[in-house]
Amino acid sequence: MFDDLTQKLDSFFRVLRGRGKLTEDNIREALRDVRRIMLGSDVNFKVVKQFIAEVEQRAIGAEVLKSVTPGQMVIKIIHDRLVELLGGVNTPLDISGEPPVVVMVAGLQGSGKTTFCGKLAKRLQKKGKKPMLAAADIYRPAAIEQLKTLGASLGVEVFSLPGDVLTIGKEAVKEASRKGCDPVIFDTAGRLHIDEAMMQELAALKALIRPKEILFVADGMTGQDAVKSAEAFHQVLDITGVVLTKLDGDARGGAALSIRAVTGKPIKFIGTGEKLDDLEPFYPDRIASRILGKGDIVSLVEKAQEQVDVKQAEKLALKLREADFTFEDFLEQMQQIKNMGPLGDILKMIPGVGAKIKDAQVDENALKRTEAIILSMTRQERNNPNIINGSRRLRISQGSGTSVQEVNQLLKQFEQMKKMMKQFSHRGKKGMRGMPFPF
Repeated sequence: MFDDLTQKLDSFFRVLRGRGKLTEDNIREALRDVRRIMLGSDVNFKVVKQFIAEVEQRAIGAEVLKSVTPGQMVIKIIHDRLVELLGGVNTPLDISGEPPVVVMVAGLQGSGKTTFCGKLAKRLQKKGKKPMLAAADIYRPAAIEQLKTLGASLGVEVFSLPGDVLTIGKEAVKEASRKGCDPVIFDTAGRLHIDEAMMQELAALKALIRPKEILFVADGMTGQDAVKSAEAFHQVLDITGVVLTKLDGDARGGAALSIRAVTGKPIKFIGTGEKLDDLEPFYPDRIASRILGKGDIVSLVEKAQEQVDVKQAEKLALKLREADFTFEDFLEQMQQIKNMGPLGDILKMIPGVGAKIKDAQVDENALKRTEAIILSMTRQERNNPNIINGSRRLRISQGSGTSVQEVNQLLKQFEQMKKMMKQFSHRGKKGMRGMPFPF
């Protein structure tokens, strides 16, 4: 997400920091570089023009020119303006009011509407809500089946009915009220392109079900096409927010930097992967920090809190202090880390790390190979690795599709880690307190 934009800005900032003194002329020259970078990242031309003008106005001031570190001051101004461009503050989903509250999800076909509906239902479930999914896409039968599959995997009610969209809308709200479901999330029909009939149908459905939120789902990989579509939907539906999907595949970030400024509506969520957990609330300050290569430690902590079992972590911390952990514990922790997402994405959220690993290849398969080796061990072997002799090592390597050397290396590293933990334990248990992972 935003890798291309981050790399280009990072290179530019290194040059800017190296300048001992800034003048009005070289600030303007520097901002021309920023302008090229943003346009190259598919940011809307008008948005770039206004952004550069405002940064220039703030940067060419006595405070910056007389600063001891003028380059850093300009970078801070760019960061602050980016936060404003992205919306300033997080705008949460508003589902307050008399139940059942209606959330209407709209967008073009292929933008990820149906998947987003499932992700949102799961997110609301975790917050103690009892959502219902309503299948209002009568033109794509696969959408109804997909919604039913998502609902079944989550244990969420899915309402579907043969007939026209307005009948489905009216009956879905009635059914939600009868079953005590709240909110009702409507997955509406998309088209390959915007057409008048589609818009009129959506407008009629909106008038009937009176949604509290109308979320436009945009494919972040389509760049300015997503921005134009959002603008067209907003003119007809008066959307309340935007959801950007597939940002895990968008290295440029043009849609994210343009859509708020063009529509005037906040980005409420971003989709960062295919799993139902891969949905994040949109925080402008955190995204600005990611774009500028400063990481996002707050989101990382939140991911850890969602995925890591606190009781298991405390239990492991005790075992670490006593140097009593096993491959069973190791496997448990690895699986929790995997649930947090790709390792490369996790590392980029750590301040100072993202820029360092941008050109490095993070071996996502290393964890998989380690996991395969441990899973190929018997429970007895995991709890007592000392019994793993030559023949067992051969069996484990064959079962995991790895080499005996890789098995030997893992066993050696594990033993070294246990020795290190034992040394910590002898020096004082205080130093080990609160360690959640064995690496």
